[in-house]
Amino acid sequence: MKYFTLIATMFFTTLACAQGRFDKVEITVTKVTDHIYMLQGAGGNIGISTGNDGVFMIDDQFAPLSKKITKAIATISDKPVKFLVNTHFHGDHSGGNANFEAAGAMIVAHDNVRKRLASNEKTANAGLPVITFSEDATFYQNGDDVFLTHVHNAHTDGDALVYFAQSNVLHTGDTFFNGRFPFIDTNRGGTIKGDIEAAKKGLMLINEDTKIIPGHGNLATKPDYQAYHDMLVGAYNNVMAAIKEGKTEEQVSAMESLTSNYFTDKETEKDFISGPKFRAAVYKSIKENM
Repeated sequence: MKYFTLIATMFFTTLACAQGRFDKVEITVTKVTDHIYMLQGAGGNIGISTGNDGVFMIDDQFAPLSKKITKAIATISDKPVKFLVNTHFHGDHSGGNANFEAAGAMIVAHDNVRKRLASNEKTANAGLPVITFSEDATFYQNGDDVFLTHVHNAHTDGDALVYFAQSNVLHTGDTFFNGRFPFIDTNRGGTIKGDIEAAKKGLMLINEDTKIIPGHGNLATKPDYQAYHDMLVGAYNNVMAAIKEGKTEEQVSAMESLTSNYFTDKETEKDFISGPKFRAAVYKSIKENM
């Protein structure tokens, strides 16, 4: 009986903590152009296009934040969310799918996003993308040609870049973490080489005036994006050299010098992806694809 009471207490404490995690989250709205906005809260950055065609939304963070996000959208548009694009399947970008689907949004994503969400019992019954694409797709919304393009095995195996052509705004999803080391999900198709190629593709789409909504971090510019690309290339080359010298994953993870030109381990020790974690992921990605 005492054991049951302990387990029940732990369960409800964990549940309360999970709910409490989002209670104090505030959704901020940053104006990117005359009709495109970036919303930030907890999780990945949200992109919003407003206009006569309705709200075109990119990513939706966690389910408990859907009401707050909806209220934030209402401050910039009186129209409902018409389309919701998932840049990939992770819960901090797709967790609110079921809520926005219930409110009338049509969900769009790469084929692999639907496959991964459908294979998870927590997300299999609601909020699945109803329109998927294998390589590219184009929407015509709110005066923009909105170009969706798949980038292969970058952050995951289902990433997409979203480019608003006339507005000259790019949403990168988690193929770009502005001002920090990225998360390369090697267990779900992500690779360092793919992340480099994703950045190359994104850089080819844009110019010096492009405004970039990264998956995480502040609104970015082309120089920010270029610096990120260069960091990925530098980390890849440095870790590859260490591998050729016979270094193990544990040794590479501990070698701060491989990435200290970009961020020190002290600077990233409290980040979701610290220096050691990033180097370990790069090592794993290279070794698995050699």
